[in-house]
Amino acid sequence: MVSTMREILRRGMSVNLYMFHGGSSFGFMTGAVSDPSYRALVSSYDYDAPLSEAGEYTAKYHLLRDLFSRYNTRGDILPDMLTLRYREAYEPAIMYQHLSLWDALSFAEGPFKSSKPINMENLPANNANGQSYGYTLYETTITRGGLLLSGDNVRDHALHQDLELAVLDGKEKRTLSFLVENCGRVHRGRDLDKQHKGLVGDILLNHIPLQDFTIYSLDMKPSFIDSLYQAPWKSFPENPNFPGFFMGRLFAYGYPSDTFVKLPGWEKGVVFINGQNLGRYWSIGPQQALYLPAPFLNSGINQELFGWFEPRQIPGKLLFLKPQVYA
Repeated sequence: MVSTMREILRRGMSVNLYMFHGGSSFGFMTGAVSDPSYRALVSSYDYDAPLSEAGEYTAKYHLLRDLFSRYNTRGDILPDMLTLRYREAYEPAIMYQHLSLWDALSFAEGPFKSSKPINMENLPANNANGQSYGYTLYETTITRGGLLLSGDNVRDHALHQDLELAVLDGKEKRTLSFLVENCGRVHRGRDLDKQHKGLVGDILLNHIPLQDFTIYSLDMKPSFIDSLYQAPWKSFPENPNFPGFFMGRLFAYGYPSDTFVKLPGWEKGVVFINGQNLGRYWSIGPQQALYLPAPFLNSGINQELFGWFEPRQIPGKLLFLKPQVYA
């Protein structure tokens, strides 16, 4: 990059750096790409920029600063580099309470009844304006097992993502649930008009469309997350129910500092700190830690809430690191 920049400056041309500082998308604001196939983007927008996600100087930054100083024909002195804030590797946050998703549904918007699946955007949620982000839970009743076919009608991710899934037979009525995650909308390309999320068509059981759905909107807005603190949380169980939420505490001494949240052993979910949505996490990477800026923290006790939607053995804690981590 430096050699290319040097040639541009040598020719007396203007230049724009994209990205000079990418930062972090936070929350559910990440997009996706669709060429050649759908792929969700991570929360980090670091992009190997001269300033890191946390605003730190990188080797690339120092090389560019040195290069610009050599082409400073007016003789102006470059401004001093700002002193960076200290970053902290806090003590791990231990998860001490658990709330199953089913116990949290009374705080969600809904339920909505429909004979067929309704995609996220067309739900009568948010004053009939639909749901934009987060998760949608679809439930229906079945009386027998068989072959479950979803085709391309699950957008974008469900606990069982298989196009074909065997459902065991049973003698009584059972509830079949689909928790569907919106992983981000495509922001450019020919698929811009194909961004409905949730269940966007029929789900077949033995080649017959499932009907009579009960639907919950789980957009994870701040009002919903705040309401969960009034829910009937239980002590951290040895084998917690999935999907669900887990609560821990982070203690920050003195004035809070920037840090990164690392989740070793966790599978997939969303991290909230004091009600702030840091973004999605998925163990497959490439991002392995979420940026937590100091202004999101309080001096003293901070509530850490992890929305956990994939079953796996729970490690019971979150780590806090100084550097970002990628796979």
